Amino acid sequence: MSALGEDEDVSSEVAAPLPDVVVGLVAAPGAAAELAGRLAPELAAELAAQHPEVRWDVRAVEDGLVRPPADDDAIVAATRARLLAEDWDLAVALTDVPLEVSRRPVVGTASPLHGVALISLPALGAVGRHRRALHTAVDLVRALVGTADGEVDAGDRAALGRRLRQLAADDDGSDGLLYTARVLSGNLRLLVGMVRANQPWRLAIRLSRALTAAVAAGVFALITADVWRLADSFGGVRLTVVALGSVVAVVVTLIIGAELWERPRGRRARKQVLLFNVATATTVVIGVLSLYAVLFLLALAGGLLLVVEPLFAEGLGHDAHLSDYLELAWLVCSLATVGGALGAGLESDDAVREAAYTHRSGGAGDAPG
Repeated sequence: MSALGEDEDVSSEVAAPLPDVVVGLVAAPGAAAELAGRLAPELAAELAAQHPEVRWDVRAVEDGLVRPPADDDAIVAATRARLLAEDWDLAVALTDVPLEVSRRPVVGTASPLHGVALISLPALGAVGRHRRALHTAVDLVRALVGTADGEVDAGDRAALGRRLRQLAADDDGSDGLLYTARVLSGNLRLLVGMVRANQPWRLAIRLSRALTAAVAAGVFALITADVWRLADSFGGVRLTVVALGSVVAVVVTLIIGAELWERPRGRRARKQVLLFNVATATTVVIGVLSLYAVLFLLALAGGLLLVVEPLFAEGLGHDAHLSDYLELAWLVCSLATVGGALGAGLESDDAVREAAYTHRSGGAGDAPG
């Protein structure tokens, strides 16, 4: 009896249906739409052969998405909007718009954070376009789910299988806090990869107006005697509160001002939107903290070089020590960061989005021949 029961358990486990990963194949009208119609079943078969942990449902739809001229950021945003509206897990857009990176034509680009990939048809060439498009689409989907080109070992494949099943799992309607905790704990590795792909430490460099405003505010604060006395009298607790407030001000300005926060439009997209929002917030926070650290070092160096000790001691009313310079740098850095928040408010939404998200791109020579 026990052997029979074990056989029934095994057969029922084998017969259990695989969860679905829905991939939207969005194509511009015309030749791109015709190509997408032929690619959809082939892409599903190829993905199923490489990753049988889930059932791949590839749906081809016709949508121009944007009006040319348009860059990849605009196409990604439009594809992301279609993904959320259709409740897909991933989306690949076939576009007639030529894409370039550093003046080099780009065949495909993937944004794991958005769950969106682009294929530029002009970069595929005229010969063997169908085969090159299929290979590129497979590589881009693998990039979206967290695998690099090439083979993966058994441990990585097991982790990938879990990730794919988590991606395919529908929201079960559980409590919001419990659901959030489960999603984040189950997708921690994926979340870390999404944040790393965004290169958040480069955020401040790309936001020129915010950086300029921060430096200007820091220089003004550094030469103000009232700021010297405030830094000396604030103490560690107040300086910490001011520092946290300045970081929060920049983070909120960037996220709300550029509309980086998303709301789920369907049950299937709830997990993906949650990961997107957490990754976005983490990216911006790390980027702002990187800016804060750089401003602190600049403020400390500026204070040691420009605020001479006799004048500093006279302004403080007591001898100036290294701890006083550190406190001054701390407060000046916080004030400069608030100035960065004002500068961030002057940045265009497109500039902020471009700074917050880095797309993984492949040049024309990277596509399979």
